[in-house]
Amino acid sequence: MAEHRSMQRAALLDAARSLLSEGGTEALTFPALAERTGLARSSVYEYFRSRAAVVEELCEVDFPLWSAEVEAAMAAVDRPEEKVEAYVRKQLQLVGDRRHRAVVAISASELDAGAREKIRAAHGGLIAMIVEALAALGQAEPRLAAMLLQGVVDAAVRRIELGAAEEPAAITDAAVAMALRGVRG
Repeated sequence: MAEHRSMQRAALLDAARSLLSEGGTEALTFPALAERTGLARSSVYEYFRSRAAVVEELCEVDFPLWSAEVEAAMAAVDRPEEKVEAYVRKQLQLVGDRRHRAVVAISASELDAGAREKIRAAHGGLIAMIVEALAALGQAEPRLAAMLLQGVVDAAVRRIELGAAEEPAAITDAAVAMALRGVRG
């Protein structure tokens, strides 16, 4: 029974990722989740009390995986400049990934304060990854520089997500160039 519930929960989360990726937060409804998984709508409520609870669990499951990919990309290079580039490029490479699209989609959803705090904490962990490289580059306030660097990444993510006139590769290259010029001072 526990294994069945775990499989159903995983199926619901996978359906939620697809819905968020395809249509944003408006597409994530309990009737849509039920249809995608073959469950009765009332059964969806046995697993999640609200749409915000689905989104919160997606963050808890997916953000660490996404973060680990960024960390691995940074660990694969040596110099601080290379780490900054890997930090930016990997995040922007993940924009098309359903896990990432779900995490991005939730930023605009109606989450409660607790869920928002969990997301802020997860982003704080991502920002913490780059602080050491920025300190090695001579940034006087590496944590502040890390937050500003993440702002460049977030703006590039939004630009890619909007389907901007520029190709994603051009947006990525521009964000990397801007980041590297900015962190060198």
